[in-house]
Amino acid sequence: MQQLPSRLLDNVVNEFGKLPGIGKKTALRLTLHMLNQPDNEVEAFVSAISQMKTDIMICPECHNITETEGLCSICADERRDHSLICVVETIRELIAIENTGQYRGLYHVLGGRISPMDGIGPKNLNIDSLERRVQENTIAEVILATSTTIEGDTTNFYLFRRLSPFGVPITTLARGLSVGDELEYADEITLGRSILNRVPYNSVKS
Repeated sequence: MQQLPSRLLDNVVNEFGKLPGIGKKTALRLTLHMLNQPDNEVEAFVSAISQMKTDIMICPECHNITETEGLCSICADERRDHSLICVVETIRELIAIENTGQYRGLYHVLGGRISPMDGIGPKNLNIDSLERRVQENTIAEVILATSTTIEGDTTNFYLFRRLSPFGVPITTLARGLSVGDELEYADEITLGRSILNRVPYNSVKS
């Protein structure tokens, strides 16, 4: 990319370029767009990001995001089925499943998936807290809703071995999802059916 006429402009382009899926050209378009906006709109944009970083907290139970201290709105909702725990990799998958409207249990956000190539092992994920939840509460089913990738399958297998001693039924999403797909990109109908038609994890392994 050609040299920009301003160091300040270049700094903003570099920051936008750090966002996922944003290349240098897109970063420059976003930067020039912001430059041409009224001061109050730019200030509102910056303020929204700053407030998000300051005020959003992590639920101590499921690791979802929350704006208040204590449990998130899902964990605190007495209308939900507290005997079901759906295990997801990140908050993005939680949002995707919620948008299907087909699941009314609780969640557990791992914070990623096991990937030795990326230096991510079980100790880097929220697995100990999941084990404690299963051990200390009356749980009727744990649903493994990780992506259908090699890393997702590896994570599922590890979780199955960790949780099996507690005698809780462990299921996984039906394979209406294409192998290798990231869960967050599945359409809502396919994802919803995969939740409703989930199968015992043992049958998937065999």
